[in-house]
Amino acid sequence: MNNFTKSFVLALLCLINTAVFALPKLNSYPTATATIYLDFDGHMVNGSLWNGGMPIACIAPTLTDVQITEIFNRVAEDYRPFNVNITTDSTKFLTAPLSQRIRIIVTPTSAWKPNVGGISYIGSFTWGDDTPAFVFSDRLGPNNTKFIAECCSHESGHTLGLSHQSKYDSACNFLETYNSGNGTGETGWAPIMGNSYSRNMTGWNDGPTPYGCANTQDNLSIITSTNGFGYRTDDYSDSLNATAFSPNNTSFSINGIIATGTDKDAFRFNITQSTNVHIDATPFNQGANNSGSNLDIKVMLYDQSKVLIRTYDAANTMSISIDTILKTGNYYFVLDGTGNVNANNYGSIGSYVLTGFRTVLPIKEVTLTGNTDNNKHNLSWNVISDEPLQAIIVEYSTDGMNFNVLNSITLTSKNMSYLPNDENTRYYRIKAVSYTNQMMYSNVIALRGISKPVNPFIVSTLVHQQITVNAFENYQYAILDANGRMLAKGNGYKGNSNIDVSRFASGLYVIQLYGTTTKQTERIIKQ
Repeated sequence: MNNFTKSFVLALLCLINTAVFALPKLNSYPTATATIYLDFDGHMVNGSLWNGGMPIACIAPTLTDVQITEIFNRVAEDYRPFNVNITTDSTKFLTAPLSQRIRIIVTPTSAWKPNVGGISYIGSFTWGDDTPAFVFSDRLGPNNTKFIAECCSHESGHTLGLSHQSKYDSACNFLETYNSGNGTGETGWAPIMGNSYSRNMTGWNDGPTPYGCANTQDNLSIITSTNGFGYRTDDYSDSLNATAFSPNNTSFSINGIIATGTDKDAFRFNITQSTNVHIDATPFNQGANNSGSNLDIKVMLYDQSKVLIRTYDAANTMSISIDTILKTGNYYFVLDGTGNVNANNYGSIGSYVLTGFRTVLPIKEVTLTGNTDNNKHNLSWNVISDEPLQAIIVEYSTDGMNFNVLNSITLTSKNMSYLPNDENTRYYRIKAVSYTNQMMYSNVIALRGISKPVNPFIVSTLVHQQITVNAFENYQYAILDANGRMLAKGNGYKGNSNIDVSRFASGLYVIQLYGTTTKQTERIIKQ
C-alpha cells in the first residue's frame, strides 16, 4: 500500500444525463498486456488512500450503451498509438498484471470529493495495489459524453505520470493552469492534460506545466518510458522501397495508425492504364466534421521515380479527399500526421481509414508537342482513346497554373498555329473529352512569346464554332458574307476573346476589325 506522501492531482473539470444503464464489453487492443479499465458498472472501493481510507460505494452512471460506446471510442482513440488496451470488460482488467493496470471509475458518487470533475494519483498505474481514479459523471454536463471521455483520458494520463499542462504568453507570463488551447471548429485544439472540453482536436503535448514556463513535459516520452509499455508495432512502413500495399482492385479500404510524430505510412499504387483515382483519407471520428479526431492528415503523392508530385494538406479540415488522373506506372501515396494553425504535428497522431476507387478511363493518352516559327506557336497533339471523342480543346496559360480556353478544335485536327500578342512565355495543354464525359489533360509545354507585334489583331482563320481574336486593344468588328452583306457586328476587348459563328453555314466569310487607329480585314473559312 502506498502512503499518503504520494503526490496526487485534483483535476478541476467542467460541467453532463440520460437513461438506462448497460455495459457493452469493448476492447481497443485486446492483445495488449497493459490495461486501462473504464468502469461503468459501479464499484465498492475499500481500503484505498481515497476518502481517508473509508469505503466509497460508487453507483453506476445513468448512461446508455450508445453513450458508453462513444466515451470508450473517444478514449480509445487518445490511447490508440500505445501498446495498451482500453476496455470496459472487468475480466480483461482482472487478468492484467497489478503493476500494469488502472481502474477509472465513472460514477455520479461525488459528494465525498467536492468541486472537481475527476481525481487521480500521479503515477498510480504502476503502483500495483489497484488504487483507482475517478470521473464524476454528474459534474460533467451532467452526462455529457465528450466531457466524460476527455476527463477519462485526462485522469488516465495522470495515472501514467503526467502533470497538468498550462498556458503562458510569449513573455512567459502565466495565463492558465489548464491550457484551454486555441482555435475553433474542426481544427480547434487543446492538450488532453489541459482543458480540452471546448476543442474538437485534442491530443498529447510537449509543453509547459504549472511549475514554470521552462518546465516542459513531453507527454509521449513519459507515457512510453515509465509504465512498462511503449508504442504499438508500426503497421505500415514509411519507405517507398518497402511499401506494404498495392491495390489492384477497383475499390479498396485500408485501416492504419500514425503512432508518432515521425511515423508515416506509405502505399504503392500500380496503374496499368490511364485511371481516374479517388481517395478519401479520414481520421477516426465520432461524426460530422471529424468530431473527436486527433489526427490531422496530410498525403503526399510520388511518381514512379519517387519524385514528389503533390502534397494534399487541407487548412481547415483534418481529412483529405483526392481526385486525380494517373497514367501508367507506379505511384506512392504517403500518409502523415500534420500540424495546422492551432497545433503542431507533435500530437497529430491516431487512427485513420484510407478508402477509394479507381476507374479506368477510355482515353488512354494525350500528348502535346510544339515549337516557335516566325513568331507563331505551332502545336501538334495525339489522342489515343477506346471510344469516340466529343471535344478537343486547346488551353493556354501565362503562369503555367491557371488555364483558359484558346480554341475548340475539330476532332480530326492534329495541329494548329497561333500568333501570341506579346513577348511573355505561353503555356499550352490539350483537354480531350470522351462521349461519356471523361476527360484527360495532356502534358504542358511552354513556348516563348513574339519578339514584337506583327498585326494589331491575330485571328483564327479556319474555324468550327467560333472565331478567336487576340487583340492589342479594344475593338469593334463586322462579319460579312462572300457577297459583302453584313451578318453580324459587335465589340471586342484587348486580349483573347471568341466570336460565336456556330449559326453560320460552312463557307467563306470576311471579318473586319477596327481599333482606335487601325483596321484589319481577314478571310474566314467556316467548316
